[in-house]
Amino acid sequence: MGSRERRRVALQHTLQQLRDATNSSAVNKASIIADASKYIEELKQKVEDLNSELGVTESSTTQIDELPMVSVKTLEKGFLIQVLLEKSCPGMLVSILEAFEELQLDVIDARASCEDTFQLETVARESHKKHSVNAHVVKEAVLQAIRNTD
Repeated sequence: MGSRERRRVALQHTLQQLRDATNSSAVNKASIIADASKYIEELKQKVEDLNSELGVTESSTTQIDELPMVSVKTLEKGFLIQVLLEKSCPGMLVSILEAFEELQLDVIDARASCEDTFQLETVARESHKKHSVNAHVVKEAVLQAIRNTD
């Protein structure tokens, strides 16, 4: 099989993969590529729609510039707290855990990474029912703990 024939077979194989990935029924090259382009645009629109549903309006590179990211969601019995920082600082985890203690929150489950970036995902609940804390108070306490370690 000559070089030209190998290229033709490889192109046919690639076009078939593109047809399969985009669910295209087109037969000629130009139509397959046009369908693929349309499919990519549809995917981009879906991503934009999902991002707007989630309240994300900027690109992921811009989000990194806006770190620290602190998210606090109210659960049935407590809070899901997620923290992401561009860099890890010594004492960051301790500072955040001390903030939880001041709010009288017990950590039920936690995952943390302090390698290059600082990432924390934890579930915490109030240790005393007499003292009521909301998600906004928890978020502000975590942000203050982060500022204290910078």
